This record gives sequence, C-alpha cells and structure tokens, in this order.
Amino acid sequence: MSEEFPLGKVEVSLTPLARFEEYLQSREKRMTSQRRTLVECVFRHHSHFDAEDLMEDVARTVGHRRVSRPTVYRTLTELVDAGLLRKMDLGGRAVYEHDYGYPAHDHLFCTDCKKLFEFRSDDLIRLRDSVAAENGFRVAGHRFIIQGMCQQCQEARRQANRRMPVV
Repeated sequence: MSEEFPLGKVEVSLTPLARFEEYLQSREKRMTSQRRTLVECVFRHHSHFDAEDLMEDVARTVGHRRVSRPTVYRTLTELVDAGLLRKMDLGGRAVYEHDYGYPAHDHLFCTDCKKLFEFRSDDLIRLRDSVAAENGFRVAGHRFIIQGMCQQCQEARRQANRRMPVV
C-alpha cells in the first residue's frame, strides 16, 4: 500500500473519521472500536486495496486486536455509502480507493499484473462535458478505466518471447 498522494489532495472540512462518525450518527449507528480501527487503517495512506489487503494491514497494525471478516465487509460498504471510498469491480475483484479528500481522476488497469495507475486529463474532462452538453445531460461524476497492459508487463512479455527457442 503506497503512502503517496500522487494527484494531490482536496481540502475537506472534516477528517475522514469525523465524516464517518457523522454518517453513522445520521443512521443511528455508533462508532465501534473496530470501525475506528478500519477507518484509521484505510486513511493512513492512499492506495488501491481489497478487503483482504485491509485485513492484512489491520493485523500488521494492531496485532492481537482482530477485526472480523464480516465487520470489514460491512464497514467497507458503509464507507462507500458515506462517500469516503469508491468501489471498483476489476476482473471479479472489488477494489477500493479514497473518494473523500482526493481529486477526481481516472485509471489505467493492467490486465496482466492487475496494477491500477491513476491519471488526470483535462482533455477527457472537456470531452465529457462537451458530450454531456450536446445531450442536455448534467454530469454528477464519471468513472473511466482503460484496460490493457502496462509497460513493465509488455517488456517482460517481449523478453520471454526472445528467450523462447525456435523449433
């Protein structure tokens, strides 16, 4: 899990934890120690992760204080509903990323190594807005994922093909 925020940050009025507490209160739920641990682990650094990654991070971070698998999945759903995380389905795998305090962006997804690369494109935003305007559509957001093969995987494949004996 990377600790960098490659696209910068967006100023927000509440911390993710405070925002989540506000969300829970509006639904008459309480902030449990397990929920708090999960939010702290998720927002300690910016990365794309799945539930298994989060469970491993929690185990490394808090050691003996375990959080059950159902609690992890339930809390991830609540964090998405609260607008704190965004969920993406990639090749049958649910992947999460920060949606609160992180700028809008899009992704390149390597179908070989399964890495996600973030990017921002003003040209893409202009195209999106132009298409929306032509159709009388009001944009609330978008999700754009380009699938293909990253440079490292392309190079690895070239190297493997060079080593193959010709019969």
